[in-house]
Amino acid sequence: MDSLSESSPPFRISSNAWRCAAAFAAVAAGQAVVLVALGRQWWCDCGKLFLYTNQPLGPHTSQHLLDPYSWSHLQHGLVLAPLLAWLAPKRSLAWLLVAALTIEAGWEILENTPWVIERYRSATAAVGYEGDTIINSLADLTCCAAGFFVARRLGVAKTVALFAAIEIGTIAIYRDSLLLNVLMLLAPVEAIRSWQEAGWR
Repeated sequence: MDSLSESSPPFRISSNAWRCAAAFAAVAAGQAVVLVALGRQWWCDCGKLFLYTNQPLGPHTSQHLLDPYSWSHLQHGLVLAPLLAWLAPKRSLAWLLVAALTIEAGWEILENTPWVIERYRSATAAVGYEGDTIINSLADLTCCAAGFFVARRLGVAKTVALFAAIEIGTIAIYRDSLLLNVLMLLAPVEAIRSWQEAGWR
């Protein structure tokens, strides 16, 4: 046993893992700084910090770590990983991750501008939406990173299947999904809005 343990190589974290961790930390820090500048608060007015809130629309939605829309940010990563790998096949994993996280952080910042918040309130069923807390926004970035690595692991076919499964599941449970969210933001459908409102009361 002693000889076996002596011959075993020591555990080391790869340089690629360190680069990915540094990339995430840098993008997250930049995102937080901009959100602070936009006047976003760190967490919910209630003073509590929940791991998950199950309401698609409520006073705690987008105010704590995770909520039903965390699934859509996971899907962002599922889409960005194969898309960026296709667009830049010779780039390193760390480069692709930085690109994906930068796109996600850009959306998180845009999503919390007054114009987009008002668009959600006027065009979708999220009439009480007030934007994300910084904690929630950083959790969304983390979900995107998780989706990115899941997609890298699964390959394109299984990633597409997982994306579709999440769409079906979130529509069935929450009456909303990433694709419905995009549709309602860009080209609202009154029938969908009424259907969502009926389920969210």
